[in-house]
Amino acid sequence: MTHLPRFSRALLHPRYWLTWLGIGLLWLIVLLPYPLLRRLGRLLGRIAMRVMKRRARIAYRNLELCFPEMDEKARHELVVKNFESVGMGLIETGMAWFWPDWRIQRWFSVRGLENIKAIQAQKRGILLLGVHFLTLELGARIFGINEPGIGVYRPNDNPLLDWLQTWGRMRSNKSMIDRKDLKGMIKALKKGEVIWYAPDHDYGPRASVFVPFFGVEQAATTTGTWMLAKTSGAAILPFVPRRKADGTGYEMILMEPEFDPPLDNAETTAAWMNKVVERCVMMAPDQYMWLHRRFKTRPEGVPSRY
Repeated sequence: MTHLPRFSRALLHPRYWLTWLGIGLLWLIVLLPYPLLRRLGRLLGRIAMRVMKRRARIAYRNLELCFPEMDEKARHELVVKNFESVGMGLIETGMAWFWPDWRIQRWFSVRGLENIKAIQAQKRGILLLGVHFLTLELGARIFGINEPGIGVYRPNDNPLLDWLQTWGRMRSNKSMIDRKDLKGMIKALKKGEVIWYAPDHDYGPRASVFVPFFGVEQAATTTGTWMLAKTSGAAILPFVPRRKADGTGYEMILMEPEFDPPLDNAETTAAWMNKVVERCVMMAPDQYMWLHRRFKTRPEGVPSRY
């Protein structure tokens, strides 16, 4: 069972004062007009690329593995844009947590809300398949404004950030579930709830299978999608929250739902799911979290890819 963090006086201890200072600074920054925030985010991203050299190397390597046909110039340009998105991701987290609904809606458009209604008409739960875009927090906020759901998350090691993250995500959503609480997810799905679920990261060898992902033939992929969909009978609804290139805001695209995903076995479902994730990523490749070591888990005898 997931126990959500609550605010307590312990979070005012001096050990958290620097964190509080950072939170306050982020709150002040996101009061600025969006065009200024966009410029600031891109600048922060370019600075981050110079500072986070290890993460930059991981991004280059991921792109090399996923798109071996991509030339060096195109790869470098994509990494630069990706780091600009990293900077924007920080700003967008503040927007998601601190902006009022009216300001969020002013800069967002939504396509595909009818797909939610089509699933609900069948009285089924919705496994909302998201991927780790750098717009993740903002996407969760706008989805909740339109259709409140339940988010799956990893508790933060910092108690203050854990509370703040939960508070921010629940501004427009119903609740949060620890990613290890599979029973809680299944129970919610059987009740017809929407569960936001991201199956695209490398979560380690436990409960994973090796299936293709882009140019990598054996990518460790969670079996969670198979188990959740098979046990709950939920439909799968992929969605993409992406930043518009022209600076006019964001759009959230709810894709065609899958009422009968392939559930023969964990490998079949994982391979199918990775194809769905690939389609989502290619809708905004510069905004995907390429900094994550997506291929750190490898089959026995296969050397490290990093």
